[in-house]
Amino acid sequence: MKRNEFPAVYIPDIPMTTKHCIPALPQNHQAWRKIAIPFLFLLLGVVFSTWAARIPAIRDQLQLDAATLALVLLCGGIGAVGSFPLAAWITGHYGARHSSLYAGLVLLLSLPLLALAPGLWTLMAVCTLYGAASSCFDVAINALGAQAEREAGRPIMSMLHGWFCVGTFSGALVASAVAGLGVAPLWHFLLAAALLAWPLYAGCQALPDDRPQYDPQRQLFALPHGHLVVLGVIAFCGAIVEGSVADWSGIYMKDHIGASDGATPLAYAAFAGMMLVMRMVGDGLKARYDARRVVSIGTLVATGGMALAVTAQGMTPAILGFAIAGAGVAAVFPFVFSAAGRHGSTALAAVATLGYSGSLIGPPVFGFLAHGWGLQAALALLGALCLAMALSSRRAQWLQ
Repeated sequence: MKRNEFPAVYIPDIPMTTKHCIPALPQNHQAWRKIAIPFLFLLLGVVFSTWAARIPAIRDQLQLDAATLALVLLCGGIGAVGSFPLAAWITGHYGARHSSLYAGLVLLLSLPLLALAPGLWTLMAVCTLYGAASSCFDVAINALGAQAEREAGRPIMSMLHGWFCVGTFSGALVASAVAGLGVAPLWHFLLAAALLAWPLYAGCQALPDDRPQYDPQRQLFALPHGHLVVLGVIAFCGAIVEGSVADWSGIYMKDHIGASDGATPLAYAAFAGMMLVMRMVGDGLKARYDARRVVSIGTLVATGGMALAVTAQGMTPAILGFAIAGAGVAAVFPFVFSAAGRHGSTALAAVATLGYSGSLIGPPVFGFLAHGWGLQAALALLGALCLAMALSSRRAQWLQ
């Protein structure tokens, strides 16, 4: 994996000179420093899956239809993509360590606010805040990961993104258990935020201090061009699939399959769990084969997984279909961003921007399709996108 393999639009270089470091840390801080960055990735995954898993309950609580829920999710995407200039500025001005703490606290605060929203407009506003906070936190922790990789002198970003998958998988399983016990989303979100707040603070305090020089002339956004368009299209489709499964698999399980509140998060848990497994072995597969072949075969397998989920008549085959789909799309983002990163930060930013645009429009468009044509038709479209990625990756000469 290349050092630039992470989905950040602008990642500043963070000099870790002696004068920028915290003086001799207590022993407990030294222990925290070893696990701080992996924990931050895990935290983002837990928060992401906690919200995604309880979307059906929030939907029922406010009596939203599919189209209205799509508008709510669109606000989250707008907040995430629209805040990239803010995320770049905060990380560049205050440093990745402080930015992780500030954005992480806002992210945890936004979680219970999602459950407290009394109506549609309030929920849309809070969802925008949630999207912006998650975007800023994402950029900051990837900056920390990039610096840690430089200091380690070996690729570790794949491992760090694996910890994000650990967070999404464990968060979905916990959400399943909590929902099965009949716990309301508000108490679930409050408990999650309370349990994560102190480790967030301790982890950020244990990291070396950083005050990078921010260059306002550096480009924050770029659009793909030339051969990067194919990589951008693959990232765009992959983001739509991942985001739509995260936000809508629970709705599909409850409304179409008839799963209970406790079982609805299991579809996303299976999807995230298989993504975790495949990302842990992805580097080995890339070394043995080439990235283009792994992505092509994987997304073709994901097409079959989505087909199984669409045609499933029971909970077990539906969950199996989502698990297969998760395994198939797991390599898309790591390998696409790695390929783009070899052409410089601007190329990476171009592909990442298009990828995040898929995250922006994917879940809402899925909702509108589900409202007009039904959940099965919307899922079938995700399968078609997986097939499109398989065909595109076979022609992506730069995906190596």
